[in-house]
Amino acid sequence: METCDLLIKDSTLLIQYDQLKTHTDLAISDGKILEAGPELWKKYQSAETINGSDKLFMPGLIDCHMHTGQQLLKGLVLDAKPIIWTRIMLPFESTLTPEKMRLSAQAAALEMIKSGTAGFIDAGSYFMEDAAAVYEESGLRGALSFSTMDEEGLPPSIAMNAREAVAYTDSLYDRFHGKGNLKVYYSLRALNSCSTELVELAAEKARQKHTMLQAHMNEYMGEVNGIRSREGMLPYEYLEQLHVLDTNFLGAHSLILSSDEMALIKERGVKLCHCPFSNCGKAVPDTPKLLEQEIPVGLGTDGAAHGGLSLWNEMKIFRSIMNICHGVPNQNPKVMPAETILKMLLEGGAAALGEEGSLGRLEKGYQADLISIHLDQPHLCPSGNLIHTLLECVNAGDVADMIVNGKVLMKDRTVLTLDEERILYESKKYAAEYNSH
Repeated sequence: METCDLLIKDSTLLIQYDQLKTHTDLAISDGKILEAGPELWKKYQSAETINGSDKLFMPGLIDCHMHTGQQLLKGLVLDAKPIIWTRIMLPFESTLTPEKMRLSAQAAALEMIKSGTAGFIDAGSYFMEDAAAVYEESGLRGALSFSTMDEEGLPPSIAMNAREAVAYTDSLYDRFHGKGNLKVYYSLRALNSCSTELVELAAEKARQKHTMLQAHMNEYMGEVNGIRSREGMLPYEYLEQLHVLDTNFLGAHSLILSSDEMALIKERGVKLCHCPFSNCGKAVPDTPKLLEQEIPVGLGTDGAAHGGLSLWNEMKIFRSIMNICHGVPNQNPKVMPAETILKMLLEGGAAALGEEGSLGRLEKGYQADLISIHLDQPHLCPSGNLIHTLLECVNAGDVADMIVNGKVLMKDRTVLTLDEERILYESKKYAAEYNSH
């Protein structure tokens, strides 16, 4: 018999966004998928076996835009007066400490594992080395950034010039890029907060180190008009003039786009990410047009301050927004089918992580990042179409197992890489101390 590290027996597999197989086994070795097929237990002797009956295994979810540094802001942003960035988020992040960042990362990692998010892209904050150490321990796959801004008037604790800002990412890259399942991206927090010098420095470093550059882009009209006023052109046009746009650029949000900007995004192979719950208070993207042009689009949560880290919630919200804003006016109830949304989440997410063709499917040679859904529950059974039920009815609490790079991080809802009880205790202690003030 052949050998493998892990064998999942007799399960339903979502091979890719639109393909299901029942009563199928999955063999995994050296962090990759060896084979999917019936009765592989006759072919492989495995070091570990998981009974997949009454479960659906699928590729792990990928959060293309989240904020570890805002994990402790959960519940403090909803219904707050604008502008929440300057009134709440920026002041909070300026008070972060290594201890608070470690707790933030522990709470975020725990929430992602429990809700099925196997891969993530952090938009950048402070004390990111402390967050990276936690994520390495968790076993999750992720890309991390340092919050990069050099505008005048920032709180003294986070004020810096362009070279200092980029140097922080250099240090993070040197320590953690390629360590465990982690990568490091360079970042621009928002163009309004970044000088041209900083944009050019960050882009050049990303090219030198063959990694991605990410930025908050075209999120609200004030931001778009601010760049238009400052530079005399739209945000993506400004980056094109600076030779920043290419296949290693990730534009988070990207809601308000002109036709010329869409053409630039398409021509340069830029990756995009929408964050439905957070975005719906700002603008609605023309995602159908983006997808028609084969522009890679992923989904993100925008961090726990914007409704938590459940991508299951984001999918449902996104479907509703697309229907009411693009489907109803055009009498098209299938403007954003379940399969399309799952493709965005899995393959758009893989593109944002720089892992096209190696993440997002359960096929031979793909990296073994997968989760299971416990199907034997009243709200999921019976189902006439399991792919539709995944989008319509599955919630974070239905995730039973998580495997990343072939390693089991959670088995039957028990997290194996983090101390869940201690993290919850310390999180509740933090909340009690915060509320007492």
